[in-house]
Amino acid sequence: MSNENPVVIDTGNNPKACVIWLHGLGADGHDFEPIVPELRIPAATPVRFVFPHAPRRPVTVNGGMVMRAWYDMFMTDNGLKGSDDDVRESQAWLTQFIDQQCQQGFRPEQVILAGFSQGGAIVLHTGLGFAPRVGGIMALSTYVPIPELLESGLPHDPPPVFMAHGRQDGVLPFGFAALSRDKMQQAGVNVEWHEYDMAHSVCGEEISHIRQWLLARLDEMSSV
Repeated sequence: MSNENPVVIDTGNNPKACVIWLHGLGADGHDFEPIVPELRIPAATPVRFVFPHAPRRPVTVNGGMVMRAWYDMFMTDNGLKGSDDDVRESQAWLTQFIDQQCQQGFRPEQVILAGFSQGGAIVLHTGLGFAPRVGGIMALSTYVPIPELLESGLPHDPPPVFMAHGRQDGVLPFGFAALSRDKMQQAGVNVEWHEYDMAHSVCGEEISHIRQWLLARLDEMSSV
């Protein structure tokens, strides 16, 4: 995985929680950096936002072009598919990255995993099935990359999930995300679902909903 230092933003001294936020295909750790001020985190509950950079790798669906990607993607008879091996490699890396944050003083339940598109797929796969139980998962314009994870039974009580998708998404079709939502709910995951009139992007209304959900998680952490 990438050895580059992640982008780190503390909204105040002595953060009470840590949000690890993974970007989408072809972007980097700076992609969601501008959203932090828009979330208007209260001074009483400062948060550390950590935005890692994906490694550079050839992406088959983009003609083998080398770009930042959490996993390779290619076309099959059933549509777009991600490399399961790459997904598991990124899952192992993210699990270690969570451990690093915990070594800096955060408890697992104080860690929120967030991700957009490919990044969202990795945080769902990791947070639901492999990492210590985290405080929540924010999955934006994404899907569960290996559905068998849900069918085999989750190893721990799953954390709450915020999931949002655009009805005009031409990159990851809306129905693809809705199917992942349904499978998560069938597996006992508490999914807060939002949909918007947008493409493969993030909109202002969504940021407002993200803020509400995140502040609710911070309230839960402070009450423990």
